[in-house]
Amino acid sequence: MLTEEMYSKYPHRRYNPLTGNYVLVSPHRLQRPWQGKEEDVAHSKKPEYDANCYLCAGNVRANGENNPDYKDTFVFTNDFAAFMKETPEFESDNPLLKVESVAGTNRVICFSPKHNLTLAEMEVSEIKKVVDLWKSQSVELGNKYAWVQIFENKGEIMGSSNPHPHGQIWASSFIPNEVVAEDINQKKYFEENASVLLVDYVKLEIEKQERVVVGNEHWVVVVPFWATWPFETILLPKRNVPTLGDLTEEESVSLAEILKTFLCKYDNLFKTSFPYTMGWHGAPSDGKDNAHWQLHAHFYPPLLRSATVKKFMVGYEMLSESQRDITAEQAAERLRNQSGIHFKTELNN
Repeated sequence: MLTEEMYSKYPHRRYNPLTGNYVLVSPHRLQRPWQGKEEDVAHSKKPEYDANCYLCAGNVRANGENNPDYKDTFVFTNDFAAFMKETPEFESDNPLLKVESVAGTNRVICFSPKHNLTLAEMEVSEIKKVVDLWKSQSVELGNKYAWVQIFENKGEIMGSSNPHPHGQIWASSFIPNEVVAEDINQKKYFEENASVLLVDYVKLEIEKQERVVVGNEHWVVVVPFWATWPFETILLPKRNVPTLGDLTEEESVSLAEILKTFLCKYDNLFKTSFPYTMGWHGAPSDGKDNAHWQLHAHFYPPLLRSATVKKFMVGYEMLSESQRDITAEQAAERLRNQSGIHFKTELNN
């Protein structure tokens, strides 16, 4: 019989029902000494306005255009877009050299005009405006493109080229690999169980409370049982919601509230601006029956032991399969025990 002690002490594999992949968990390795690379932590105080920032209100961007004097959020087409709106159709029928043309658009979302903030440090009312923009952009672009990927790369360690609080939207004529895998596995579960995979998963996690980080009336944040990154989390609505556009006003307010609390817990863990890549996954806008889909947001942070030690996906992870040492349950407990009030606020008080 499987017990919690077994998977907290011994190596084992955990299955990710969303992707069909496994992750190797080796909790006994937490005892090993660390002599690897440690990242530098940037504690420099940023100004509220930076005249050299391409994203600050009123400034000139790299392409020569002026940003408006925006007061809350601001969205514009990326000056260095990865997609083109108009692309000639072409493809190859060679099975070893397959290629297909793609079309799409890329946009940048500024969360706030204040250069020195992050979502964790913004007020709930300010975060709500970001949520509303996520919703409106997903609906607008979903009317034209099969997939709308809303995401944020936070921190230099995640490759963010600008410290101004911002995210991106990549809308494409095709459905990307990760989404295809989630679509296949959610549909299979739906057909076999007559229920939605992530709706059932939310109920299970709320019942067990082993991996729940924080929850409110409409949302819950958990470290998923199959988490790959040390402090990976997934944000889920409690009812069946296929897309961002399906959220009610109450759920949108509730989402802003849980984001504020949860992201403060992230920052409080190592008393640093916690880096991560996050992104929303919901039902594709491909015209198909997507009753098997449930809206969710993935958060993939790289930090492992402290603000200066990150997890590297190398060696066995690149050549065989993902591996982690700290269990999902241990990670959830550490995050759950953090205050929901940002450490900078507590220091200032």
